[in-house]
This record gives sequence, C-alpha cells and structure tokens, in this order.
Amino acid sequence: MAENFGKTVAEPVKESEKLDYHALNAMLNLYDENGQIQFDADHKAANQFFLQHVNQNTVFFHNLAEKLEYLVENKYYDKEILDKYDFPFIKALFKQAYAKKFRFQSFLGAYKYYTSYTLKTFDGKRYLERFEDRVCMVALGLADGDEEMAKSLVDEILDGRFQPATPTFLNIGKAQRGEPVSCFLLRIEDNMESIGRSINSALQLSKRGGGVALLLSNIREAGAPIKHIENQSSGIIPVMKLLEDAFSYANQLGARQGAGAVYLNAHHPDILNFLDTKRENADEKIRIKTLSLGVVIPDVTFELARKNADMYLFSPYDVERVYGKPFADISVTEHYDEMVEDPRIRKKKINARDFFQTLAEIQFESGYPYIMYEDTVNRANPIAGRITHSNLCSEILQVSTPSAFNEDLTYETIGDDISCNLGSMNIAMAMDSADFSKTIEIAIRALTAVSDQTDIDSVPSIRQGNDHSHAIGLGQMNLHGYLGREHIHYGSEEALDFTNAYFAAVMYECLKASNKIAIERGTAFHDFENSEYASGAFFDRYDPAEFAPKTEKVKEIFAASSIEVPTTEDWAELKASVAKHGIYNRNLQAVPPTGSISYINNSTSSIHPIASKIEIRKEGKIGRVYYAAPHMNNENLEYFEDAYEVGFEKIIDTYAVATKYVDQGLSLTLFFKDTATTRDINRAQIYAWRKGIKTIYYVRLRQTALSGTEVEGCVSCML
Repeated sequence: MAENFGKTVAEPVKESEKLDYHALNAMLNLYDENGQIQFDADHKAANQFFLQHVNQNTVFFHNLAEKLEYLVENKYYDKEILDKYDFPFIKALFKQAYAKKFRFQSFLGAYKYYTSYTLKTFDGKRYLERFEDRVCMVALGLADGDEEMAKSLVDEILDGRFQPATPTFLNIGKAQRGEPVSCFLLRIEDNMESIGRSINSALQLSKRGGGVALLLSNIREAGAPIKHIENQSSGIIPVMKLLEDAFSYANQLGARQGAGAVYLNAHHPDILNFLDTKRENADEKIRIKTLSLGVVIPDVTFELARKNADMYLFSPYDVERVYGKPFADISVTEHYDEMVEDPRIRKKKINARDFFQTLAEIQFESGYPYIMYEDTVNRANPIAGRITHSNLCSEILQVSTPSAFNEDLTYETIGDDISCNLGSMNIAMAMDSADFSKTIEIAIRALTAVSDQTDIDSVPSIRQGNDHSHAIGLGQMNLHGYLGREHIHYGSEEALDFTNAYFAAVMYECLKASNKIAIERGTAFHDFENSEYASGAFFDRYDPAEFAPKTEKVKEIFAASSIEVPTTEDWAELKASVAKHGIYNRNLQAVPPTGSISYINNSTSSIHPIASKIEIRKEGKIGRVYYAAPHMNNENLEYFEDAYEVGFEKIIDTYAVATKYVDQGLSLTLFFKDTATTRDINRAQIYAWRKGIKTIYYVRLRQTALSGTEVEGCVSCML
C-alpha cells in the first residue's frame, strides 16, 4: 500500500459537478425534475467536502513513522499506548484500516467527524487524523497490547458494526484528553457534607467530559427542620441552582459543555416547585435553564390517579428517621399506606390527577421532565439493591449505595456511585456480520476495557462503583434504517417480531461474552453471589421458545444471517456456566439516544423512528445541513414514516419488546404532532407504564416551521 498520510483520497468529480459541498448537500431538500429526492447530491457533497476543505487543511506526513513520531513528540498522541506494540504491527494495523477504503455515506457524517472527533492542531485550525487513524488509535488503546483484539476492533468499527460512544471515540489515544466514560450518576444524602461533596464531584466529573445526574430525593424539603429547629431548610431549589452554575463553569477543555440532570421522587414535598423551575414564565429566582429534570414515579401514583384520589407527599427527613434509611431506598408503593398512617412522618397532599396534568403541561412546554417508572425498573433489576434514579439520557439503571462523610468532608464510608461505559451496534451491519457472536463479544470486550482502564481518583465513590461493577452499556442504533432496508414498516407485526428475536439474541451473546471474561479472569462482579444471575432466577424469567422469530419474513431474515437464536439447551447451558463462573460485568446493556455517532456510522438514531425523511440541522458556522435517513432511497420511501406519523403507541410497543431483553434502560423519546394536547401526553405516560416501559426521555412536539429539525439531545450519550 502506498503511504499517503496527508491527503484523503476522494472519488473524481466531473467538472460540471464541482459545486460547493454546502450547495450540493442542500440539493437533498430539492426534488429533481422527476420529483425524486437527490440522494446522489449528498454523496457528491461528502466527496467535495474532502476535496475543497479536508485535504487543504490536513497536515501532510510522508509516512506513518514520521506521523507517529511527530504526534508523540508534540504531545498529541499517548506514547504509552503505542509502546505496547512493535512498529511493524502498528504499521500493519494502519494498512488493514486503509485497505477498507472507508467512505462517509453522508456529508453530515463527514462534517461531524471532522468538527467533533478528529485530532486537530492545538490552534484548532488543521487536521492531524483521518477517520482510519482515529479508529486505529482507539483500537490500540482499548486492546491494551492485545494484537488480535486490536485487529478485530478495527474491523468491527470500520465495517460499521460497532461504534464506541463519543467520549471513548473522541478521547482514547490522545495525550490531551478527557475520560472515555460517557456519564456518571451520583447520590446526594440529606446533609450538608454530602451536598457540598456532590457539587465538587460534579465539577470534577464535568471537567473530565462526562454528563452527571444527581439524586435529590433524599434532601429534606423546604421548611423542614434543621437540628430540630422548624422552618429552616431551603429545600432542593437552591441545590439545583448551585449545580447548574457548576455545570456551566466546567467543561472538557472546551470540547464539550458540562451537562447535568437531577432526579426527584414524585412523592417528595418539593415536587411541584421542582416542576415549576421549567415553566416558560417561571420566576428567575427559581428558573432552571440548562439542568435536565427527571421524576421518579412509583406504581402507587398511577393507582391513585386512576381512583382520582389525593397523593401524599412525605418528608424525606422524617422517613429516614422512621425507617433508618434514605427516602430513595424505600419503596413508596410498598410502604405508602403505613407512611400515610404514621404520625411521625410529616406529609401533605395534592390531587394525583392534578400532578399528572402538571407533569404533562411542563413536558408540553419544555420536553422535560424525564420519567423513571420506579417499580417497573426495580422489578426487572437482577442485582441486589435498589435503583433510585437514572442519567442524563434516561437509559442507565444501576444500583447505587450511599456514602457517609466526616465533618472535614473525608469519607467515613465510601458508597458505590455509577459510571456508564457506552457504545452501540449498528443493527443493519450487525445483521450482515459474518460472525454475529464474535461481533458482540468484541463490543463487550471493548466496553469492558473502558471500565478496566478508568480510575477516577477525584471521586472515590465513582472509582469504587466502577471497580465493583465493571458495568457497561452496549446499545443499539439503526433499527428503523434496517427495517426500511428490508421493506418492513416500523411498529408492524414483522417489525416487533424482528425486534424480539434480535434483542433476545443480543442478550444471550452479551451474557455469554461476559461469562467468558469471568472464566478467563477467574472473577465475577462484586456481590455476584447475591444476584439473580447466581440464583438462576434471571434465566427462569425467559422461555427460550419466545426467542425465535414467528413471522415468515423474519424467519427468512434470520436463516440468512449468522445469528443462531438460542435454544432451550443453549439457555440451560449458559445458566449453568453463569452459576458456576459468574459474569464479569454487573450490567451489560443500555440503549442511548445516539446522535453524532449515528451520523458518522450512517445509522438512524437509537431504535426510535426517524424524525424526518430529510432531517434539517443547524451546525455551527456552516448553518443548515441536510441529512437523509440511512438506507432510504426513492423506491422504499413508504417504509420511512417519521416518528410523528408513526405515533406513540407503535414506538412504545417497539420499546416494550426490546425492554424485556435489556438489563438497564432504553432512551425512549415520544413524538407528537403539533395538534397534540396534554391529554395525549398523559395517555402516552399511562400506556408506557402499562406496557412495562422503564423510562421516558424527551417529549417532542412537531414544530410546523421547522418540521424537519430534530432538537439537540443528551450531551453525554447522544453525542
């Protein structure tokens, strides 16, 4: 292979076609003389982007040795990673990558990569990497000296089957970088030491590039006593204000803005004030502009609304005194009646239906809050302990434990907080894999490497939680793109059948891979023996007969793939192996919303339907950019109904099927037409609860003036 490390080769373009790449991309939004979408114009735009911009602004090197030497000496690349391999292997790996002849499938994919991911000179003006270079450095970093693993990772990423999340893909291999972890979850307990330490932890984690979600449910309400003196507590709003300021101050070397979320139980006395912070006309003293909100809702809240009854809100201060543990660690549904009757617990009441009406109003105005269905989440949880809140994108659902602090803010007891190591499969490319089992295993090993290589000393509870759990979240994207490619309507019987069989196969392969790692290392995650994996109860939830496809079309698809749907014997064998050896990762799957990684991977986002056949985005200085749904062409347009047309029922049905096989959560965005009312949003909330959905992410209403524009989402997972 001829070495050419300065310019990206682009396909020749005819003289008549040498238009500006921005103008070519805009042609996506214009029909041709035959009334068809001009998909080819976008391919030409991607090509022209290299010819007109990338090549001119890329630093030229004569060969790989010169390039690596320069990047190491000038502190662009991490020398320790490269030192784990000899140069002939590194050169062969780069040759393997370039032999793929990778091409971005859209202008936006190329643009996103070069603006958001690739290594640039310190002044930000010139490019030092091509896509293949970034892939190789990520593979070398995650493989940690394992040559076969590095080669496999290069194949999986460049062939489009697996894509690490933004923090991993952006940071690994660089000398000046943030952490490769996507996001973090922290608990705040009901004392000033915990509040102060949590704000500091949020700063430290945000500085390193991760989004941070914090639990507020345990903090005593406004007007609660402090040291037995009545009406002293200011409640949760001032804490939210402090956190919002902290996130706006800290960012990852200017590369990613700090982002935070806070979660509150629906039965906390400050719940209505909490929701009011997102009202359009909220007083500036309480208005929260950039912090994301989430509400934790137990089953009993829905039951009270069904009866049109009042719902009681309980003082966390009193609940903790009575039960001896924080409010969030109590099942409100289980203890509701006795807490209502207990005179030691202060309480007030609001109408349950009024609460849900307020919730819908706020979602209608702002898209917030996220919702976590508390009892659904904990019924599905196979791990000993309680899940109390989620993250910035509502897909991370893990057990955490409280920390206790001394007066000097040192730890009296280090609890387990949560970090999320994410990456996603491209469903279409995974279905095309020659070895589906290997594809999943490589992805699990790559994500495990992120956990193994992460050691955040500035927040000991995060470090300990990561050390105990080795938790990861393998996600999925491009469901709608794949269904459209195969001429299957989103939400149809065949689509639900495919979703069921695919996610069942993924669950099986994830468990098998993690079990294999546990056998190799001779260890399972901390406290494995008290989990439902160890007892076998997790496996008993499933009937392997339900894994197999039922419709003829989906049977044919799976018969032509490399996927072997697990049989009853396979499931029993895995159950026995897990009972004997354990699994290495306490949590294995989580489906994030995905965003930038979808664009560079030519995937529809996550597993929800497309927001528009031709998406319109505003991208920095360049302005409007157009993006066609992956795998869509002028012959299969009917299979690419947008999410507003598909409707919330089919979206929820799809997520409900997938949820059965995902141990954590799935970022579920609900889309409504501009004619929707708050009643429609309430109907969707109830429908999702009844279908066993674990969380709801954003609520989106179509804006008629910008009907093709998709609003930006979660900073940590979507990007």
